[in-house]
Amino acid sequence: MQSFEIELNEIRVKIEKALDDFLPKSDEYPPKIHEAMRYSTFNGGKRIRPILTIKAAELFGLPGEKVLPTACGIEMIHTYSLIHDDLPAMDNDDFRRGKPTCHKVFGEAVALLAGDALLTLAFKTIAKNAEIEGISLKAVMDVIDRISLASGSLGMIGGQTVDILSEGIKIDERTLLYIDNHKTGCLIRASLWSGARLAEAPASELDKIDQLGKKIGLIFQIVDDLLDLHGDEKKLGKPVGSDVRNKKSTFLSVYGYEKSRELVKVLSNEAKEMAREFKNSSFLMQLIDFLVERQH
Repeated sequence: MQSFEIELNEIRVKIEKALDDFLPKSDEYPPKIHEAMRYSTFNGGKRIRPILTIKAAELFGLPGEKVLPTACGIEMIHTYSLIHDDLPAMDNDDFRRGKPTCHKVFGEAVALLAGDALLTLAFKTIAKNAEIEGISLKAVMDVIDRISLASGSLGMIGGQTVDILSEGIKIDERTLLYIDNHKTGCLIRASLWSGARLAEAPASELDKIDQLGKKIGLIFQIVDDLLDLHGDEKKLGKPVGSDVRNKKSTFLSVYGYEKSRELVKVLSNEAKEMAREFKNSSFLMQLIDFLVERQH
C-alpha cells in the first residue's frame, strides 16, 4: 500500500501543477473571481476523477501526462458543482475540507460566478487535448460530448435536481439509485471513459470501463453517506449529519447502516473483479480499496 500511496501523491502533484497552469492567475483582472476559482480548486481535493482519467489512459498504453487537459477539465467541473452545492439555495454548507466554503469567503454572487467560470473554462481546457501529439481530434470531440452529457440535466445536474426535489419525502430504491448514479456516478464514469477513449480503447473495452465506473461511482456515494453520519468531523473537515439536517434521501435512510456497509463490500469486490480484466490494473484495484476505506 505504501508504493500505491507514493504513486497516488505523485499523480496528485502533476494534477495540481497542471491546474495551476490552466487556471487564470489570482491577480489577473478581475482578480476577485480568479481568487475565488483558485480558492475552491486548491481547497484540498482528493483529485479522484482526474486520477481515474489518467490511470484509464495508461491502461490502454497512453502516458497519463497526455490526458492532463481532460483530467483537469473534469476536476474543474467537479469543483464548480461543489461550489454550487454549498450555496444556501442548495445544501447551505459553511465548511468544506475544514475551510469556509466559497460563498462564505467571497459572497454568494461571486461564488455562483466562480462556479460558472470553472464550468466554462473546463471545456476550453479539455479542448486543449486536441493539441497533444498522439491524440485524435475525433477522440477529443467524443470526450467533450460524453463529459457534457455526464455534467448536464441528463447526468450530474439531473441527479442533483431529483436529490433536491426528494428532500423530506420517502423515496423508493429506484429513485435513490437514479440520484446517486447521476449526481455522483456520471462524472466518475465519464472520467474513466474519457481516459480510455483518448487512448483509442476499442468499443468493447470502453463499455467495460464504463460499467466499472458505474460501480466505483456507487461505492463513492455510499461511503459518503456513511461518513456523513458516522465520520470524524476533524478528518471530514465539515460537521457530520448534514444529510439528516437537510432531510436528504441517502443509502442509510433507505437501507440502513449495516446493509449500506455490506453493499459497499459487495460492490467493491465486483469492481475489483471487473478491474482484473484489464492488464496492469493493480493500481486501480488498490484505488478501489482506498475509496472504501477513506475517512474523508
